[in-house]
Formats: sequence, C-alpha cells, structure tokens
Amino acid sequence: MRTYILRRLLYAIPTLFGISILVFAITRLSPGDPVRLYTFGALNVTEEDIQGIRLHYGLANPDGTERNIALQYVDWVTLAIQGDFGKSLQYRQPALNLLLERLPATLQLATAALFLQLLIGIPLGVVAALKRGTWIDNVIRVFAVIGHAVPTFWIGLLSIILFAVTLRVLPSQGLLSVGSDVWDIPDRLKHILMPAFVLSLAGIANYSRYLRTETLDVINQDYIRTAHAKGLHERSVVYVHALRNALIPMVTALGPLLAVLIGGSLVIEQVFTWPGVGQFTYAAARSKDYPVIMAGVMVAATLLVLSYLVRDIAYAIVDPRIKVK
Repeated sequence: MRTYILRRLLYAIPTLFGISILVFAITRLSPGDPVRLYTFGALNVTEEDIQGIRLHYGLANPDGTERNIALQYVDWVTLAIQGDFGKSLQYRQPALNLLLERLPATLQLATAALFLQLLIGIPLGVVAALKRGTWIDNVIRVFAVIGHAVPTFWIGLLSIILFAVTLRVLPSQGLLSVGSDVWDIPDRLKHILMPAFVLSLAGIANYSRYLRTETLDVINQDYIRTAHAKGLHERSVVYVHALRNALIPMVTALGPLLAVLIGGSLVIEQVFTWPGVGQFTYAAARSKDYPVIMAGVMVAATLLVLSYLVRDIAYAIVDPRIKVK
C-alpha cells in the first residue's frame, strides 16, 4: 500500500506541472497590466516607479521591455517548488499564506457538503430501489433530476430569500456572526448549513441515482436470493449483503464528486460570502493578482489530486478483491 501511494503521488507531479503551465499562460496572456491597475490614480507614481514594480515582479527586463513568458514561468516554478508563490500585488503579503489562511473555511464547507451527500444520497438511493415503481421512487427520481438541472447559484439565492430574508431562521453570509466566539459551534452550524446543503445537492442527486441503479442490480443476484432462502432478516440482507456490494462502484464516483465540491465551492462562496479560497481566488482573478491566482489554482489542484488518491485507497478497502501494488 505504501508503494502504491508513493507511486500515485509521483504520477501527480507531471499533472500539476501541466496545470501550472496552462494557468500561468492564461493569466499572463490575458489583456491588461496589473501593475498599472493597482497604481491607477495613485499620486506621485512615476513611469519609473511602474517599471520598477514590473521589474520586481519579473514582468519586465531591466531595459523596460516585456520579459519572455517562458522565462517568467521558469522563475515562478523555481520558487514555487520551494513553497514561494510570490507576494500578492494587492496585499503585499505572501500569496500562499493568504490562501492557507482561508483554506480551513473551504475545507469545512466541502467536508460538510460531502457528509450531507453521503447522509442523504445513499439512503435515498436504497429506498428508491426497494420501492421501485412507487410514488416514493418517482419523487426521489424527480428530486435527482432537479438537483442536476437547476444551477446551484439560483438555488442558493432562493434559499437566502426564503430562510434568511423571509423566515429569518438562518444567516445569509459569513462564517460566524459578528462578535461571536470562534468556538461557538451552534453559530457555526447555522452559518454552514445553508451553503453546505446547496453545494451538496448535485452530489445527493448523483448518489441517489447511481445507488438506485446499483442496488437494483445487486438485489437480483443469486447470492441475495440465497440469503433470502436461508431465512435471513430483510434488513440484514439489504444492509449487510446488498448495500456493501452496491457501494463498490459508488466509490469510483467519489473522486469526481470531491472535484465538484472543491470547484463548485467557488460559486457557493460567492453567493453566501463564505471567506474561503474560492472567493479569494475569484477576487484575485478579477483584479489580475497573478501570485494569488497561481497559488489558489495550485492549492485546488493539489487537493483534487489527493482526493483521487483517497478515492483509490477507499476502493481497495471496500472491495477486498482489488489489490494495490
């Protein structure tokens, strides 16, 4: 297992390099000059000052000409390997530190959404399979279609209007109420409930639909009929024999779902003003803060690679027939 994990981590290196090259090229080739953007309207800022700033951030040569983008990337990746992603143009602080300060909030949101996906999606899929053809099955299937078809930002806005504005039972933004203690767990739960549920809707729809199909396939297998013939209790047959085998293909979907959670949190963080990596990176993209953009993308890419590794390990644990070498 240790060799398998190490080999997968080594495979991730060229993937991360490829992502960094693509994002670096997009950010550098996009129109606009971030230095002039941040110095616009500033008093006593001369053309020499602007060129000095561009030289400091590696955007220009000493003679004032535009620096080759390939050389810019080499400089950036050399420092990034050492953990230095540069300083934010806007905040004048290390970009990676700014992202790491906001990473716990994003992980809290993604973890809560994943928990809701499993807590709600798996039972819905099993119930839909056991009640196949009934009104319960139809309602769950309609819910799954809605979870896929309706944009999460629209559901988020409707949730804010209903629960925060009309009913006033849940807060509409932020991680904590103003003046609350950081260890105020009930207040944290109130703030995270709505964004986590909205973020989990697509995953709930996926899990309920996939698990319904897998459960229907498993309960028609010979070993399930044998378990019934032995006189085992229905609950034991469903949850011990059928569900365990139906969950094996579901683990394969865990990696993509984690990717959706991390990527989708950007939209949800914007809607609910959640102070996470997604919202901060989005603001940096709008203001062309290159170091923060690169740090945010690489942090997200690393989390995605690790999520796929966790998926593969979980697959081997759930299915003993899988041998990792």
